[in-house]
Amino acid sequence: MTKNEIADVLTQIATLLELKGENPFKVRAYQTGARALEAIEETELARLVASDELQSVKGIGEALAQKIAELHQTGRLGFFDKLQASVEPGLVELLEIPGLGPKKIRALHEKLGIADIAALTAACNAGKVAELEGFGAKTQEKLLAGIRNREAYGKRHLWWDALEIAEPIVAGLRGLAPVLRAEAAGSLRRGLETVGDLDFIVAARDVAPVVRWFTGLRGVKEVTAQGETKASVRFESGLQADLRIVPEEQFAFALHHFTGSKDHNVQMRQRALARGLSLSEWGLVPAAGEGTAKAKAEAGQSLPAIRTEAELFAALGLAFIPPELREGLGEIEAAEKGPLPRLVELGDVRGAFHNHTTASDGRNTLAEMAAAAESRGWAYLGIADHSKSSFQANGLSEERLLKQVAEIRALNASGRFTTHLFAGTECDILADGSLDFDASVLGQLDYVVASVHNALTQDEATMTQRVIRAIEHPHTTMLGHATGRLLLRREPSKIDLAKVIDAAIANRVIIELNASPWRLDLDWRHWRKAAERGLLCAINPDAHETDGLGHVRTGVAIARKGGLTAEQVLTTWPLAKVRSYLDARRPKD
Repeated sequence: MTKNEIADVLTQIATLLELKGENPFKVRAYQTGARALEAIEETELARLVASDELQSVKGIGEALAQKIAELHQTGRLGFFDKLQASVEPGLVELLEIPGLGPKKIRALHEKLGIADIAALTAACNAGKVAELEGFGAKTQEKLLAGIRNREAYGKRHLWWDALEIAEPIVAGLRGLAPVLRAEAAGSLRRGLETVGDLDFIVAARDVAPVVRWFTGLRGVKEVTAQGETKASVRFESGLQADLRIVPEEQFAFALHHFTGSKDHNVQMRQRALARGLSLSEWGLVPAAGEGTAKAKAEAGQSLPAIRTEAELFAALGLAFIPPELREGLGEIEAAEKGPLPRLVELGDVRGAFHNHTTASDGRNTLAEMAAAAESRGWAYLGIADHSKSSFQANGLSEERLLKQVAEIRALNASGRFTTHLFAGTECDILADGSLDFDASVLGQLDYVVASVHNALTQDEATMTQRVIRAIEHPHTTMLGHATGRLLLRREPSKIDLAKVIDAAIANRVIIELNASPWRLDLDWRHWRKAAERGLLCAINPDAHETDGLGHVRTGVAIARKGGLTAEQVLTTWPLAKVRSYLDARRPKD
């Protein structure tokens, strides 16, 4: 196991022990051990385990050292397995309800016998939770709202999670001997932030082996439908997937149709009808009973063989429309005028600015984050650990921040990494719109990401003015996760984004596209018009560990959906241009 995987186990142990009402000091020992482990570099952990020196690390005692070594060497821990078996699964599931932590869950269990979400719902509806000390009517209502949201959100899945399931399936389908072509379609292909189900379109010479392989996939909980050319399955995560097998000559049409969206498809069919044609998932043919006889005759004579979506669009007098733009929001009119601008691609990304280390709530050290960025071929990486008011995230004091700045400068000077490190901060926007650090501290940084982390329920006027005040601060370089939303978990704060975008453009402040799969904030629906007016985007993964840097892929999908080109995204610029831009943005004394 890696250090972060081991740390996850230790954190889960702490949670389970707290649910069981174990000694708080014992719980804290596992939490402390997890944090201590994250602060060690991977190679150092291997050395400490091999030399039996784990106890030399502050926060790791003898018993904990033995458990860490067992996990590192075997990937299993008998103590953890027994502990999991001793806690009712429903209690753990209750942690998914916002506002419920281990202590409150234990109180509900001990006083009301609540052991799962169904029991909690019944108790709330009966008013029993409101009567408990430490809860009250407001808490009860929030719990009911959280349960309702969970049920509604449970019908959709994060794009990133759906992609992790879909990609191996597409690769597997393409590896089957009878398969000629295979693609994922639907909202996943369009890059929507959440996905209802998966669609796979396959052209194959022989159907039965493909259906058999698909329905036998690992992780399939239920086969919900199985026919000659179609199959549907449901995975253990609840995500449903549909497989459609078509002749090769129909593949482009089926792929286009099942990629959607509905509005896009309706507009495409209307465009076809205006030309005497009928467009469907099966093909493009002269329309029956539509248009003039002359138009239909001419259409039938001029129809070429269509193997690709590009050829399908061309047959209707359109430039190719990338899947991400197919929402019926003017993309057809734009494609009628000629080739669309080249959208940003993953290969364009050269770095990112919103990233955390173990100095605050990250799980990898400064050097590990730099090494991970270098392995991706990035030219630069910005470090923006939390500021002091984010105490829940171990936010940095002025002294700790300036010490980190010195470490970053020294690491750059050492030449240890080819990736250049920028020194920044994710600075809290306080409730009144002021920033968490004084200008004297912010002036020593390369950049500042200003973000809201508390008082998220302020009214729209207050929140809007709060964020605009932060944008107007001369040291603010970019605005982080503008609405504070957490997809499928928390609604965005009430804020007038039109005014916020106006302020950002007026003050030359970047708004990030937070690429965390749970955020994807600013929403794609705002980007095209804002970028045309001069708003600059930064695709930032908000990475809290090395693997989190990979979330830029999600950000690129959303940036493409927002119609952004590479030139409109700061994090695609070369190092020299970025340095010049940041230097010019910094206030001059």
